[in-house]
Amino acid sequence: MENPAAIAPAKGFFPSFLLLACGTLLAALLGAAHRLGLFYQLMHKVDEASVRHGGEHVAAVLRAHGVRFLFTLVGGHISPLLVACEKLGIRVVDTRHEVTAVFAADAVARLTGTVGVAAVTAGPGLTNTVTAVKNAQVAQSAVLLLGGAASTLLQKRGALQAIDQMSLFRPLCKFCASVRRVRDITPTLRAAMAAAQSGTPGPVFVELPVDVLYPYFMIQKEMVPAKLPKGLMGRVISWYLKNCLANLFVGAWEPQPEGPLPLDIPQASPQQVQRCVEILSRAKRPLLVLGSQALLPPVPADRLRAAVETLGVPCFLGGMARGLLGRNHPLHIRQNRSAALKKADVVLLAGTVCDFRLSYGRILNRKSKIIIINRNRDDMLLNSDIFWKPQEAVQGDVASFMLKLVEGLQGQTWAPEWAEELREADRQKEQTYREKAVMPIAQHLNPVRVLQLVEETLPDNSFLVVDGGDFVATAAYLVQPRGPLRWLDPGAFGTLGVGAGFALGAKLCHPDAEVWCLFGDGAFGYSLIEFDTFVRHKIPVMALVGNDAGWTQISREQVPRLGSNVACGLAYTDYHKAAMGLGARGLLLSRENEDHVVKVLRDGQQQCRDGHPVVINILIGRTDFRDGSISV
Repeated sequence: MENPAAIAPAKGFFPSFLLLACGTLLAALLGAAHRLGLFYQLMHKVDEASVRHGGEHVAAVLRAHGVRFLFTLVGGHISPLLVACEKLGIRVVDTRHEVTAVFAADAVARLTGTVGVAAVTAGPGLTNTVTAVKNAQVAQSAVLLLGGAASTLLQKRGALQAIDQMSLFRPLCKFCASVRRVRDITPTLRAAMAAAQSGTPGPVFVELPVDVLYPYFMIQKEMVPAKLPKGLMGRVISWYLKNCLANLFVGAWEPQPEGPLPLDIPQASPQQVQRCVEILSRAKRPLLVLGSQALLPPVPADRLRAAVETLGVPCFLGGMARGLLGRNHPLHIRQNRSAALKKADVVLLAGTVCDFRLSYGRILNRKSKIIIINRNRDDMLLNSDIFWKPQEAVQGDVASFMLKLVEGLQGQTWAPEWAEELREADRQKEQTYREKAVMPIAQHLNPVRVLQLVEETLPDNSFLVVDGGDFVATAAYLVQPRGPLRWLDPGAFGTLGVGAGFALGAKLCHPDAEVWCLFGDGAFGYSLIEFDTFVRHKIPVMALVGNDAGWTQISREQVPRLGSNVACGLAYTDYHKAAMGLGARGLLLSRENEDHVVKVLRDGQQQCRDGHPVVINILIGRTDFRDGSISV
């Protein structure tokens, strides 16, 4: 006989199993309904008669964030957002290469303290921007890149220009998102703009598939076939496509906040500031090294300048901090930085990183007390486990820290002999440049003398954009920016080709200022075609091309080390004539008119003031600062 006690558990098992199975099925159905957007569609409507499109959301958010310029190279994937931006008064500036559009956005971000915006089409349009996005990441520039994409249903199905764009940009950007519904455009862009400016600024990427940008009736025509397939499978496919269409547009035009979200900017604690005050107050030979981060919002440049002047510590300025103290300020030391760092007993690295520019920290004296302040912890402690060690490491906004530091020191001063020693070293180094400027050369112009005359001619309202190797390295010693945020170089990534984009952004931000671009002839090859952009958009900038017919910075080391000049040679190309072919004005400086350098520079200035982009092709010899020689 069967045991009743053994049968009882079996009878209770089946109802429990059935209940569990039903619950699991129900959960799966609810999950599927949620993913298909069915619940949201129950509470919100699809306006099938609306002719509005997602590009209008993009434009509205940009305008609400104070964006004045959108840089682009046109493509069908992004046309709606370009048209919408134009209608809302955002100036759309199209370039001849996508990389220039992102470089221009980078310049706007640096010069305005806001987010610079570029929009490019899918696939190759986006891959063309990778170098500029990486440059913005390394330079910590708040850039928003908007990228077109194939429609959501056609991704991974072989659509035109469809690649995995998200995987491409995740390593380069602080924030990456792909918008899947029209109603998500606004919150996604707001989050991206906030991420770009919070913490350590950097580029962000938002992918906008074509079906979230175009209006309902156009997407319906592409997505849902006019002749529906027959049979059960056909009806299922038809329902699925219609549901996808509805989910794209449901709730699309309901009001949403468009303005900026709060930013998260790290600040030094009062305890950290006090410890730094105590360290600096005991210094005999303090030295300040200011980097680009010092010029980030929220502290205006004039307040930072006042703080540095009140502090009274001799300083070196790098990156976007160049020009902070204007021209020839007694606290600004420009030469012999390595020697000064070795002699200092307290060094304040404010927004400066111990990377290759400071010899990975080896340049610092191990007996010195090092205070470092940076928004980014990894940058702040870079190489500190090998070549140097901070006395105090502060993660926070650089300029805000400087204001608190000065307040804590309460007007303390230091013996003037230290600053005078550094200034005397400056004067000695500058004397060597004056000697080089008068050295005779066999042919072409002495670049040191040319750049001295550029320095004498450069107006007070000018912005300097530098893009090159040898010629620009020489200019960095000789040509001084006239004020804060008036010097634009690529930054630590050392990218060639930034010139035209940076000049474009600078001139648009400051239309009444003169923008002077100092190019090496190698670097100018990247930017030449953009003089078509300058002409079309009536953006007068002046380019000075130091033309020594070669990649001289490379050649100088390659030839003695490896015995060959292969791939280093260029020609004394008529760049001024090429620019004239694009509609710009072109001038030539050579041995034949070497007594009229200033006159040619002023002629170029006047033509710029008359509204014309100008290229001055300067035929120069080759300078070697290491041994003082000038060669051709």
